[in-house]
Amino acid sequence: MFKRTASFGAVFSLGTYGENGKNLINILFNPSLTFVHFICYIGTGTKSIFFSYMREETAFSYFKGGESCENGFFTTTTMSFVGLFLSGAVLFLNGLMLLGKAEAKSVGYFNLFVGIIQIINPFYLIMTSSQGNWDLYNNAAIFLFGLTYLYVGVTLVKGLEGNSLGWFSLWVAIIAVVYTITSLVHFHDVVNALTWGMWAFLWMLFFLSNALQKKIDVYVGIVAIVTSWVTLTIPALLYFLGVWNTPAVNQIYIWVLILAIVFFVVMLFRPKFYFNREKSGQGVQAL
Repeated sequence: MFKRTASFGAVFSLGTYGENGKNLINILFNPSLTFVHFICYIGTGTKSIFFSYMREETAFSYFKGGESCENGFFTTTTMSFVGLFLSGAVLFLNGLMLLGKAEAKSVGYFNLFVGIIQIINPFYLIMTSSQGNWDLYNNAAIFLFGLTYLYVGVTLVKGLEGNSLGWFSLWVAIIAVVYTITSLVHFHDVVNALTWGMWAFLWMLFFLSNALQKKIDVYVGIVAIVTSWVTLTIPALLYFLGVWNTPAVNQIYIWVLILAIVFFVVMLFRPKFYFNREKSGQGVQAL
């Protein structure tokens, strides 16, 4: 039997069925649900499974031979993949802006548009969730993005100084490190941990660029563009295709994220990637 359970951002029920207490996992349809990570502890070992609400049959057939979890719990992300998709678009445009390929004010308006969506979305998810601590934990992550986009949008459109935006980015970077550690230590989710680690790094770069006025805009722009694709756009597209977080894709994507991180590290030792020209009078950021 399960000694404890936790639900994160969606409605779940746990139970047993069949002879030998085979585990039954009933997932109630929730349009905001992205994917579920279920961890089952059996003695000193564990079984970890990813499945989406459209693939719950995977969970039904996963535990065989009469195994019974001594304790288990669910985790799930609640940022909708439509939100990830739009976030990928805005981060891509912001990266191009830092490279001088897109006009700042027009990019600022797009930041405002996506920022508003990413503020409304978590409020809705909180109201429709059980409002437990992990519900708030997951939905708070969406606010980090929404507030950042709104802050960037107002800064660009109104031509404000980016110093305070940079200090805000430092605060968000620290919070992102907490999410990185929690994903790895508590949820045993390597993909999510690597993703949050990349976001923490990017927010830290925004702090260095805006608050400390480091001339690294080209490097930040490249990191932002790569991050927009590997942590936001591609995962959203894979989810739309129904293959995100299948075991094979999960393993492949761990290496994709590791390669992206290695690329960022290599660029640090390539002087040509540094931003050597004078910064514009306006500090901006990309996430």
